[in-house]
Amino acid sequence: MSNTETQPAELRCAAVSGDDGTTAIEVLTARRVPLGGPRAMPVRRTLPQRARTLIGAWCFADHYGPDDVSATGGMDVAPHPHTGLQTVSWLFTGEIEHRDSLGSHAYVRPGELNLMTGGHGISHSEVSTPRTTVLHGVQLWVALPDAHRDTAPDFQHYVPVPVPLDGGSARVFLGTLAGDTSPVPTFTPLLGAELTLDPGAALTLDVDPGFEHGLLVDTGTVLLDDTPLDRAELGYAAPGRPRLTLTNTGPDTARLVLLGGPPFGEEIVMWWNFIGRSHEDIARARSDWTTGTRFGEVKGYDGEPLPAPDLPSVPLKPRGRAR
Repeated sequence: MSNTETQPAELRCAAVSGDDGTTAIEVLTARRVPLGGPRAMPVRRTLPQRARTLIGAWCFADHYGPDDVSATGGMDVAPHPHTGLQTVSWLFTGEIEHRDSLGSHAYVRPGELNLMTGGHGISHSEVSTPRTTVLHGVQLWVALPDAHRDTAPDFQHYVPVPVPLDGGSARVFLGTLAGDTSPVPTFTPLLGAELTLDPGAALTLDVDPGFEHGLLVDTGTVLLDDTPLDRAELGYAAPGRPRLTLTNTGPDTARLVLLGGPPFGEEIVMWWNFIGRSHEDIARARSDWTTGTRFGEVKGYDGEPLPAPDLPSVPLKPRGRAR
């Protein structure tokens, strides 16, 4: 699922220079965003927001479901473009059919990574399959560094093997955690993993102290170090921590998504489904989509591509650190 808002705001994605000395865990609460028309599927958007705009190169996090597709209609996102980023699709329940302008035809299924590199330009569609009754997962974006933001588009699929932990398990879809390393290459160091934590369990994970980390709670009530996090909240840990302690304080199994990476040292402009470095970058991408250049064609989708929203009346500008 991509950013299909018809009137997208300029999203403030600030450069982060490193640990400012704060040791407390920040708790970020998502805002509710409806995607699509009157039967829109609602999502909980945790990144970006005013308090925290990036975690490493992770710049966008939508958390959705459990969504009863008989009530919402599920997901039907027509072909739309991306530049300057990678999309990371991760499901807990349901199934989504993916088609893109490279000719990729794949399915997003629970516990399986679909990583699409937009780079210079790609277009794709996302449709929940007829056998899907409940849709539940996360859609994440990664900002590409300036040196690679015009890289060739790509698509990769990977199925991580669950790693047993003392009191839980991990599926490492990007980077390294708990002795397991994903083979999927990234353009900046990243960590992405689904964690489960048994009721009453406490788990300490060794992590890269040069990374900042975000822990998104899908189900359950947990402590990140000593800070409580409820469902749909994201706890942010600044660089400098060599380990993270997670405690499940609830009666049921907790499911979490752990993200991490070194602070992203570049200012970017993110609008609609594009990431650039200037207003001109965004305007050029929008024009290319409107005129049918650069982004190719998605074959096999029954319908018209999404039209690009109007640009705002004031120029888009790279933003400073939103702190």
